[in-house]
Amino acid sequence: MSSNKINAVFYAESYHPIQAGSIDGTDILPHDNAVYRAHLCSSAGLYDPFGDPKVIGDPYCTIFVGRLSHLTTEDTLRKAMSVYGRVRNLRLVRHIVTGASRGYAFVEYETEREMQRAYKDAHHSIIDDCEIIVDYNRQRLMPGWIPRRLGGGLGGKKESGQLRFGGREKPFRAPLRPIPFDDLKRLGIPPPPEGRYMSRFQDPSPPRRKRSSVDWEEGSHTRDGQEHSHNRSSADSKERYHSRSSLEREESSKKWSSLDREEHYGKRTSMERDDSSYSWSTSRREEHHHKSTDRTRKRSSEGKDERSSHKRHKHRNPSYRHERRSSSRDQPSDY
Repeated sequence: MSSNKINAVFYAESYHPIQAGSIDGTDILPHDNAVYRAHLCSSAGLYDPFGDPKVIGDPYCTIFVGRLSHLTTEDTLRKAMSVYGRVRNLRLVRHIVTGASRGYAFVEYETEREMQRAYKDAHHSIIDDCEIIVDYNRQRLMPGWIPRRLGGGLGGKKESGQLRFGGREKPFRAPLRPIPFDDLKRLGIPPPPEGRYMSRFQDPSPPRRKRSSVDWEEGSHTRDGQEHSHNRSSADSKERYHSRSSLEREESSKKWSSLDREEHYGKRTSMERDDSSYSWSTSRREEHHHKSTDRTRKRSSEGKDERSSHKRHKHRNPSYRHERRSSSRDQPSDY
């Protein structure tokens, strides 16, 4: 036995009366009459865990609440346990003759997750000034279970002289002596679970629901359907995104093309106006130049005609030449 397992503990997975009466789960003989009676009931099969007609509901959603005050009522217990989830059914066990509370109850929740929460958080809580204990429904979930009224059970107080180990409140201790594997095998007692020890401050997990092949198929079909719907939705979203992006690209291209057309049209119009104004000014200048050239040519031709007509007149009129000469002789010299 290693030193790091001296203070470790382990919990019973199946119930055996002789092992439940041992502090470390290694006893091979009953040490009191209650253990002997529980062993006889277990060997003869005198106890039927499903024979109680009052036991109803889903065992995987049900918790056992013990050490309740005898003054605690159903309403008080329901109000206290509703803090951890939605309570579907509650049964406070009472005496069959007097009707007084026996100090324990069974609470069924709507879901297994709510049951797990109450199993973890409600343990050692206070209801009506009493510290309660919470455990899972061992009557229907623990193989070989024998109740306390038949000498079995788990727990108990020291002054009662009937201690039972292996449960949540009093787990088995790590064995300090060699484990008699041959004797345990001969008596049908499961040996202590080597290598699966825990700290007593850790919460042992209650048994979980075993899923059948039909459930697995339904779950796989559900997962396949969810994956298919997820893939389909993702494909649809991608398609919508691509279509929207394509529409946005088309609209942007249309906008840009219209803007480009307007800009190009404006540029072209301004260029055409510039070209037309330039061509118009050029034509005006050319027309003005031609007109001025024509006028100059006309003036020059008219001057030539006048000079030629004057010359012809001088040559043809001899009196003109005589007058010019006489006028030149009559004029004084100092003039």
